[in-house]
Amino acid sequence: MSEIKVDSIGPRVDSGTLTIGASGDTITIPSGATFTQSGTMNASAITAGTMATARLGSGTASSSTFLRGDQTYAAAGGANTPAFEAFSTSDQAVSDNTTTKVECGTEVYDTANNYDKDSNYRFTPQTAGKFFCYGQVFIETPAQSGGTGATLLRQPTAYIYKNGAIVGACQNNFIDSQIKQFTATVSTVIDMNGSSDYIELYCYFDGDGGATGSIEGHASQRRTMFGAYKIII
Repeated sequence: MSEIKVDSIGPRVDSGTLTIGASGDTITIPSGATFTQSGTMNASAITAGTMATARLGSGTASSSTFLRGDQTYAAAGGANTPAFEAFSTSDQAVSDNTTTKVECGTEVYDTANNYDKDSNYRFTPQTAGKFFCYGQVFIETPAQSGGTGATLLRQPTAYIYKNGAIVGACQNNFIDSQIKQFTATVSTVIDMNGSSDYIELYCYFDGDGGATGSIEGHASQRRTMFGAYKIII
């Protein structure tokens, strides 16, 4: 094998074409040597092999990341957490023409233990972002048992409160055609500051006879429930 040592090689004429090897030849750059390319190399010239993911962008390439348009690796999607859902397993009395906090004391899940199911029944996520918040309240009156002259529902309403003020509401009007029981639902997207913001579920009971109504709970059916989760946008 012959070896030629030179500092520079070029074509016979300036701006000409220099060909190294011929079709079928193998050009080898030994291990430890560095190939420095300052001019233009077309991507179409790479016709074999697999490009290492580390050469495509910055960051850590893995099965759970993707390459973004700015050539950085980022985690795919995102987790809709913190999140919780809770429901009521026992009935809760509500007075006529009164707005009452709904006590959902049985958790289905609570990813960061940010829902207080034991005392104030509020969700304080401790994470900043936009949250989809939802709730439903099964409201009934004494008339649901068929009693003569019993109270009927007029305006059952579900509310979501943020920091003690209404931010979501769903009012239903049955003044002209009163009913015995109804499930009021409410949902909205709320910005949370990640430190002190909290949400609660409330309902308003209005019957035609002034009697006490009831928020119905159930041991397995989530008739009255409250939940929220962080959305990815």
